[in-house]
Amino acid sequence: MDKESNEASSKPADLKISNISIQVVSVPGRLPGRRPLRRPIGKARPNKQSKKRAPFWNVQNKIILFTLFLFILAVTAWTLLWLYISKTESKDAFYFVGMFRITNIEFLPEYRQKESREFLSVARTVQQVVNLVYTTSAFSKFYKQSVVADVSSNNKGGLLVHFWIVFVMPHAKGHIFCEDCVAAILKDSIQTSIINRTSVGSLQGLAVDMDSVVLNAGLRSDYSSTIGSDKGCSQYFYADHLSLRYPLEISATSGQLMCHFKLVAIVGYLIRLSVESIQLEADNCITDSITIYDALLPIRSTVLYRLCEPTKTLMSFVSTNNLMLVTLKSPYIRRLSGIRAYFEVIPEQKCENTVLVKEIPGFEGKISSPYYPSYYPPKCKCTWKFQTPLSTLGIALKFHNYSITKKSAKGCEHGWWEINEHMYCGSYVDHQTIFRVPSPLVHIQLQCSSRLSDKPLLVEYGSYNISQPCPVGSFRCSSGLCIPQTQRCDGVNDCFDESDELFCATIKPACDVPLFRQTGPLVCDGFRDCENGQDEHNCTQSIPCTNRTFKCDNDICFKKQNARCDGIADCPDGSDEDSCSCSRSSSALHRIVGGADSLEGAWPWQVSLHFVGSAYCGASVISREWLLSAAHCFHGNRLSDPTPWTAHLGMYVQGNAKFVSPVRRIVVHEYYNSQTFDYDIALLQLSMAWPETLKQLIQPICIPPAGQKVRSGEKCWVTGWGRRHEADNKGSPVLQQAEVELIDQTLCVSTYGIITSRMLCAGVMSGKRDACKGDSGGPLSCRRKTDGKWILTGIVSWGHGCGRPTFPGVYTRVSNFVPWIHKYVPSLL
Repeated sequence: MDKESNEASSKPADLKISNISIQVVSVPGRLPGRRPLRRPIGKARPNKQSKKRAPFWNVQNKIILFTLFLFILAVTAWTLLWLYISKTESKDAFYFVGMFRITNIEFLPEYRQKESREFLSVARTVQQVVNLVYTTSAFSKFYKQSVVADVSSNNKGGLLVHFWIVFVMPHAKGHIFCEDCVAAILKDSIQTSIINRTSVGSLQGLAVDMDSVVLNAGLRSDYSSTIGSDKGCSQYFYADHLSLRYPLEISATSGQLMCHFKLVAIVGYLIRLSVESIQLEADNCITDSITIYDALLPIRSTVLYRLCEPTKTLMSFVSTNNLMLVTLKSPYIRRLSGIRAYFEVIPEQKCENTVLVKEIPGFEGKISSPYYPSYYPPKCKCTWKFQTPLSTLGIALKFHNYSITKKSAKGCEHGWWEINEHMYCGSYVDHQTIFRVPSPLVHIQLQCSSRLSDKPLLVEYGSYNISQPCPVGSFRCSSGLCIPQTQRCDGVNDCFDESDELFCATIKPACDVPLFRQTGPLVCDGFRDCENGQDEHNCTQSIPCTNRTFKCDNDICFKKQNARCDGIADCPDGSDEDSCSCSRSSSALHRIVGGADSLEGAWPWQVSLHFVGSAYCGASVISREWLLSAAHCFHGNRLSDPTPWTAHLGMYVQGNAKFVSPVRRIVVHEYYNSQTFDYDIALLQLSMAWPETLKQLIQPICIPPAGQKVRSGEKCWVTGWGRRHEADNKGSPVLQQAEVELIDQTLCVSTYGIITSRMLCAGVMSGKRDACKGDSGGPLSCRRKTDGKWILTGIVSWGHGCGRPTFPGVYTRVSNFVPWIHKYVPSLL
């Protein structure tokens, strides 16, 4: 119990009644109000002196009763005070967790033992210093206590002290406890020397490194589980062998789970944690999660990585010091949860190299991020110096799943690059990119992200002719890749960014000729380029069965993304059309900016997403439990938390939904770029599946085939409750609909300039019909002529204004994300 409670509980013991004497006094005479019994006449009455009792309310009895009353009153008062303190601590306590390095105390092995005299001595000294700092500060009347949880060695020498600070005050005044304010008090108390210009200063006699001070707001649950009475499962590991793997395993089948693994290595080395498998309920990192810290306490600013999904893929992470904390949290386990992992001690790597590049075609070698293939730690730095044998040769860098662009004023989220004194930002993509430096001498420096561990990087390098970036007969994509010229304008996205398909002369295939050929031998590829499908008749080649195809019941294989659930029985037995549940038609086809009121039930997949009770974005129903929306709706710490979100389904007028469900999980695409709106897509899982009884009012819309081609001029519909004009300050109460047409990708690129292959434009070039604010995340629905099914072709993403001439709306191209959707919603397969 805390010190105030201990003091409180000791005070009632001061009241004692053992020294009070009790006496019974006899008084002659009759008791008042009592008459003597009658005796028979003639019988003599014994002549005895009658005994008489003392009055009950005499002085002695009054003293006794008064003393008992005082004792009971004192016990009651102190019990209520204890309950108040306990209640105050649980509801009005503010917890801060931090650490700092003491440089003038040498580490002793006994410090690892919490009960040792050495640990208690250091802990007492640090607590006294922190007590003095805050009891003399502006927060003195709210300060309660400090607790040292760990004292460890570290690679910089001295002691690394991990501690908690507790304040108690009404939550109504809790806004004054900003992290920066509490941290500033501690940092300002460190007296540094101007003369020697060192970051080490005196903190009430302790030599503390000011640069090592970290202080964040913490959670009561973490406080209780690390130093409180409910410590849960907590383990401490000290590793001093380089060649050993130390296993970490924990599992539970029900109830609550909160585990802490504290990992400490010998001084001068780092820790690499390898996670083999995670079993937990896929979540949003708010409840179920495995978090890896670069400290021994859950300090938010030291988070290396957070895992929130079950996985069986090996992932490894490296610390920046000789210690690491792994926490596993699950407030309510419904099925098996746990982790299987191991950690090992590794030496620190120097990420620095000089490379002499040869005059050979292609890429000759590789460079990588530190500790590849592990996730590289934050704040790392790498330097490479390249030199070619000839002044006519430059350096080509081929990035795997990564690209670099000119650095903007907003900073770099995934590290920054300095290449020959030019600054670039890195970002993760789902394809390769090539960056060329037209110089025989190239100096490259990578400064890793300062926040979290990041995905491993692999870069191939080689020389190229500066005057001829791509070989003869090749086409250079805007991403830097070189592809054969024969793949230019062939209808296939070989450049990933569609730059090989832009500015191509559009030739309508002559579908009425007996043998239609486009760019190669006719194959059964599932694409019906002709409206009557004659390009799929009399094929000369067939596609072998693979894991990427749909297998009919009679063993015939078709491309899954083209033949499955398209309304046409490609399999003779029609098995490719079985178990398809997306909407074939809406109940109305009657006709946002330039739109009109829709008919009730016309768009049964339309969803309104409410944030803290207010309509904020749109979404589309794709299954009983899943919705599809735009990533930018959930950009930011507060918006990414599913707790304030609710989904309103089967709704025509705002506020009159047929079904409302809290949002259980938000999955934003991992490559989403908030500056360019690339990869602007997100999945939402409902807490409750909508009932089958509402299937006439709520229906999922069909996901397009992967790589689906759309034709400019095709008519589609955009729907939503957003603003009806750009100048409006509120959305429409009634669901609006507007007919738009798909815009040629080349024209879209020439209009905006930053259109990627994951985007498409739709609207009317004269303006007046468009999505607007509040429609974000809603559907662009196109009806397929072959079977009447509605296809989710696009997601409302961004645009210049609303309904402006020559500026159509930009939508996320859903067909480019079908594999990503299937990863989380395999039931759509």
